[in-house]
Amino acid sequence: MADFQFEILKQSTSSKARTGIIKTRNGEIKTPYFIPVATAATVRALDSHDLEELGVQCTLANTYHLHLSPSSETVKKLGGLHEFMSFKKPIFTDSGGFQAFSLGLGKEHNINKLGSIFPQGKKSEEKDTNLARITDNGVKFKSTRDGSTHLFNPEISMKIQSNLGSDIIMAFDECTSPLSDKDYTKKAMERTHRWALECLNHKDPNQALYGIIQGGEYQDLRDVSTEFIKTLEFEGIAIGGSLGKSKKDMHKILDWVIPQLDDRPRHLLGIGAVDDIFECVERGIDTFDCVAPTRIARRGHLFITPNSGGNLKNSFRINIRSSKHAEDRNPIDKKCDCKTCKTHSRAYLHHLQKVNELTYFKLATFHNVHFMLKLMTQIREAINEDRFEKLKEEWLN
Repeated sequence: MADFQFEILKQSTSSKARTGIIKTRNGEIKTPYFIPVATAATVRALDSHDLEELGVQCTLANTYHLHLSPSSETVKKLGGLHEFMSFKKPIFTDSGGFQAFSLGLGKEHNINKLGSIFPQGKKSEEKDTNLARITDNGVKFKSTRDGSTHLFNPEISMKIQSNLGSDIIMAFDECTSPLSDKDYTKKAMERTHRWALECLNHKDPNQALYGIIQGGEYQDLRDVSTEFIKTLEFEGIAIGGSLGKSKKDMHKILDWVIPQLDDRPRHLLGIGAVDDIFECVERGIDTFDCVAPTRIARRGHLFITPNSGGNLKNSFRINIRSSKHAEDRNPIDKKCDCKTCKTHSRAYLHHLQKVNELTYFKLATFHNVHFMLKLMTQIREAINEDRFEKLKEEWLN
């Protein structure tokens, strides 16, 4: 794709961390970068003016949700996502593969996307919880909106993403569970590889397509998948599927995969915790996406830096619902320069959240997105100045 380019600007001398720039037909993305998720063509609680004020470089919209409403055909008629959202910068779309997984094994195995794709407990004991059925022909699933039946496969996923008009798209894959055995994980990987070839055959030439490496927590499968995906003509590489049963497993998987990759941009699907950002950037990841920062904001969890008491134990956040904030005149974070912290106190946000005032959701989300984007700016500056390891130590130790 002529309009898509990736240039590495700085390679760390002591790790695989690097800075770069992704160039698309709708603008550039400085990496490493955390991509705010605009599930239904909006970063929930924020509008395009907010995204502009925050300096958001790009967003990621959800193929599954936009297929169900308003439909990709409607979005196409209205000028594509850029016009529909009034967002003139690069847009990623996922393939719908994770949503198919979440309606199937994800539901059965209690795996969710709230900041972690690691197991959240035992398998569900509910009967007939699985709303998706996977075959070599694709994924048939029931809509959680109205119970209607839909089919996703590589051709359909590519068509939907073409209608949406995003700049960077994901190949349709089968996301596996950490609780799936090796035999099933291998079958899913092989299916993903067949689907990857079909995606290349059906892709819109105006879009950059990322291939997805699968293989679960099994090194030999990850090696096979890495070798297969990297030989194909994808513009970028994503690492997906089960990343093991713990963060240590995820680090191990990245240590297997990344040294085998070339200089194409690398995306890690569904990861967004502060410590994960540092660990994965250190291992060579360029972009991330995750709903966690915006979702936890709505649930009362607001990010704070180490200067304001943020640490690994509290996951760099406060719970604004706590009664201790009821008369706290301080901002969320004393070092934060976002408009929420400049203008409002913890006490005010505590009150808004307690009475379920809509204003709270905007102020809280604005702060959490600002926090993540500022963290990524600091990380890029640190890599460029060969002090990334020092910055990581300041945050995580």
